Amino acid sequence: MNRNEAAFFEKCEEAKKIAFSFNNPLIVHHYDADGVSSGAIVAGAFLNQGKTFRRECIKKLDDEAIDRYLASGENEVIFVDLGGGNKRVNELKDVVIIDHHQTEGVEKLQVNPLLHGIDGGSEISAAGVAYCVFRTSADLAVVGAVGDMQSPLFGMNRWIVSEGEKSGEILVEHDLRFYGRYCRPLVQFLSYSDDPYIPGISYREDRSEQLFSDLGIKTEGERKYSDLNNEEKKSVISALANIVPGKKLVGESYVFPKRPKNETYEANEFSTLLNACGRHSKPDIGVRVCLKDESAYEEARSLLRLHRKMLREGVEFAFSNVQDLGPVYFLDGRGIIEEGVIGVICGMVLKQGWKKPIIGVSLGENNTIKISGRASKTLVENGLSLGDFMKKAALELGGIGGGHSVAAGASIPNKINEFLLFCGDYDFNRKNLDKV
Repeated sequence: MNRNEAAFFEKCEEAKKIAFSFNNPLIVHHYDADGVSSGAIVAGAFLNQGKTFRRECIKKLDDEAIDRYLASGENEVIFVDLGGGNKRVNELKDVVIIDHHQTEGVEKLQVNPLLHGIDGGSEISAAGVAYCVFRTSADLAVVGAVGDMQSPLFGMNRWIVSEGEKSGEILVEHDLRFYGRYCRPLVQFLSYSDDPYIPGISYREDRSEQLFSDLGIKTEGERKYSDLNNEEKKSVISALANIVPGKKLVGESYVFPKRPKNETYEANEFSTLLNACGRHSKPDIGVRVCLKDESAYEEARSLLRLHRKMLREGVEFAFSNVQDLGPVYFLDGRGIIEEGVIGVICGMVLKQGWKKPIIGVSLGENNTIKISGRASKTLVENGLSLGDFMKKAALELGGIGGGHSVAAGASIPNKINEFLLFCGDYDFNRKNLDKV
């Protein structure tokens, strides 16, 4: 353990002690997969200790939210996956912040890897930070990291994986990296794949079924990829390698032996389930699933089906409507794509070879514009930070924004033209990114 990590864990211990000293705190967490899983880790830790708490999930910690907490007299608040980005938290009384986003001007107790030289955008998510504080639910920490696009896991995330392996909560597998190995029937497993996109098969169930038939693999009875024997798996991988040569088809994935073999068994599938709950205004269902409440599974699956439908429709729209505006690719989803999925869809249509980011917009609440951006790993390695860009753009236009280098978002007043002009003035390609 190096000096930075030692200081980080000291702060974790301090936060745990103070959090458990609260009488009846309000746990406030974000609504995406990392926010729901990290919120569930904190709630689970309090439940394990028999301590009382209240919990709520929010989309953004803006001034309106801070005003609400001040007006209601909230004296003890634990912010999870947010809090470090709004210095008005200093106006609240007793606060603990568990976050991994950019932070500035916050004087309250904050556990944030960025304050200790640890990259919160790639090495650990909010769920991972929550695990380091309370040392419970390593599987949820991995779900949060995967949901925040930090896979394959390294750094502090890798340490969490090793801890989960020791406790029997996590098993690392090397297999096809397609989504749905454990939860999708075989035909849909390939026909719904778009990462990577399979020419002639993605979005074509008939072609997917034909491929399995040609390989002599039976698909009846809701058979899943995880049900195939080793020889059948090898034949599928070989056939796909011929269709998409040069693509990395096999990779590392994380499964959870102590959870049922449903959508919560594998990290990618679990994180998508939580995203479906959070982004369709039912984050509490996701938290209940995290806490192994079996009564929540079916409603979560229903939300997942809706989520998949919206993603398919959104991706089909995006493929025909992404515009090249020069400094960025632009997807105008206003009135067509809901704000809860615009960022996910940008990530799905993003091509790693693109030399500029993709920015998507949709209609937000209270006559605002929701902005989401995604960037390739190459751009990030060259110095791009979408989080910095979103923070500066939102500040310029009277909104709130931030995030990570590879994925970030903002909420601004209805000033789309001003935002696009800001994009035009911004240099997305140089190392030290400032507005020109």
